[in-house]
Amino acid sequence: MTITVAETPRLANGAERKVWQALIDQLEPGDLVIPGKRVTDHLKDHEVDFFVAIEGAGIVCVEVKGGEVWHDGETWWIKRRGHEHKMDPVRQAREACYALRDFVEKDPRWSQGRLRWDHVVVLPNTDLADDFALPDCPRWKVIDRAELPDIVAKLRQVLLAQELDRPLLTRDGIEQLADALSGRGLPQRSVVARALENDDAADILTEHQSVILDAIKLLNRVEIRGGAGSGKTFLAMEQARRLTRDGKRVALVCYSHGLASYLERITATWNRRQQPAYVGEFHDLGKKWGAPEGPDESLRTDATVQFWEHDLPARMADLAAGLEPGHRFDAIVVDEAQDFADAWWDPLLAALADEETGAIYVFTDEGQRVFNRYGSPPVPLVPLILDHNLRNTRQIANAFQPLVDHPMRFLGGEGPAVRYVACSREDAMNVGDDEVERLLDDGWRPEDVALLTTGSRHPEQRERQAGGSAAYWDSFWDAEQVFYGHVLGFKGLERRAVVLVVNEETAFDRSRERLYVGLSRARDQLVVCGDPEFIREVGGPDLARRLNIPE
Repeated sequence: MTITVAETPRLANGAERKVWQALIDQLEPGDLVIPGKRVTDHLKDHEVDFFVAIEGAGIVCVEVKGGEVWHDGETWWIKRRGHEHKMDPVRQAREACYALRDFVEKDPRWSQGRLRWDHVVVLPNTDLADDFALPDCPRWKVIDRAELPDIVAKLRQVLLAQELDRPLLTRDGIEQLADALSGRGLPQRSVVARALENDDAADILTEHQSVILDAIKLLNRVEIRGGAGSGKTFLAMEQARRLTRDGKRVALVCYSHGLASYLERITATWNRRQQPAYVGEFHDLGKKWGAPEGPDESLRTDATVQFWEHDLPARMADLAAGLEPGHRFDAIVVDEAQDFADAWWDPLLAALADEETGAIYVFTDEGQRVFNRYGSPPVPLVPLILDHNLRNTRQIANAFQPLVDHPMRFLGGEGPAVRYVACSREDAMNVGDDEVERLLDDGWRPEDVALLTTGSRHPEQRERQAGGSAAYWDSFWDAEQVFYGHVLGFKGLERRAVVLVVNEETAFDRSRERLYVGLSRARDQLVVCGDPEFIREVGGPDLARRLNIPE
């Protein structure tokens, strides 16, 4: 552990270089010497010119004073560059030694107890008389020019001559010293820290996107189209906030439970005067008006499709037509509008205070049309295109670019390469579980990680959903848990690190959209687990190449 000649540090002067060379020439391979070690206590800052740990002896803090040094009976003096200065090298060495000893012994890793510590002054250019002595500095505490060739032997003798019953320094003790002096509780390179930095940059870029809302201030019917990561949801919320602030009664509407939960939580933190009149799912808006609950939509039978996509919107349209003026909306903002069916727009338009001039702002991504719905508002909208990806790292955005229906500029931060793990569909879930553990081992927190499936749900997701939709989506905000979900329910949401389990049994007409949604949910770290041939078939050769799937 001795520092070698090849590692010679920058030293203050020639005197220190002499002492350094003598130390490294004489110390044994197991000993430790650290030059220029600084330590701070509540009294002041200290610097130990050389910290020397000698196996089989103890620790010495060495104070070096070069130049012309003398003592006039009252104080020490040193002359450098023609100027004389008072000094107290003994006090310097003593106080630095005590401060450093205190720091080491408070380290929780230190198990050696109180060892042999001492402080010594070295005068490499001065000769001292054999009978030199001061009350606070006997002769044996000073090493002069003539004794420099034996400096390590002198230091060892200082330690061994101590009459206190203290243990000698062992190899284990030297290792603990090195650990203690390197510091404790140090900030490490962290995947989370890098992700937070990317978050900050993305938040600034996303806020800059709000200039689009300034540009459409005089337009009351607009469709804003953008790919994943373009900031659509932020703009939808910001538009709803601005309209509400300006005195309008606003509904902020979406289709999915997860996105509705997110919108509700975020808007609940706003000033009450900026909170929209309604935030949530399209179907829940109907329930507020008196529409029936309906069957379990996830079953997707002919009866449930008939109810949710035809009977319910027809009933909602009738209810909306009978709303009192104070319950109507001046503006409706729809996020992830590509999920809406044709019939759903009728009740929304009917809920406007003025069906002809009432404001409608629609935010869409055609690439995420994962349901067999092709509804669009039956009114003309001014289209605007968002062509910047702000939220995903460049590595992730580049990976799913082949699935986006228009070119995107990648403005997100840098991150690790997308990791692809080849496996069969049957093994994909277990491989995904292993990858979740790997992410946690790499330093990601549970709250940063989500496992998403494209086919059957993960057992953990099914278990949580058994407690009800509200309890399940509460787990999305639980900092102690990894989130488990399906890409269909995760649209509009994101996690810093995502394991995408591609486990559909066969490809069908919406497999490509599901893959796109899954790939774009990760902000900083993306891991893809699945059969390479299936991914190539669904996503195409360009996507396969970007995921490093071999031919």
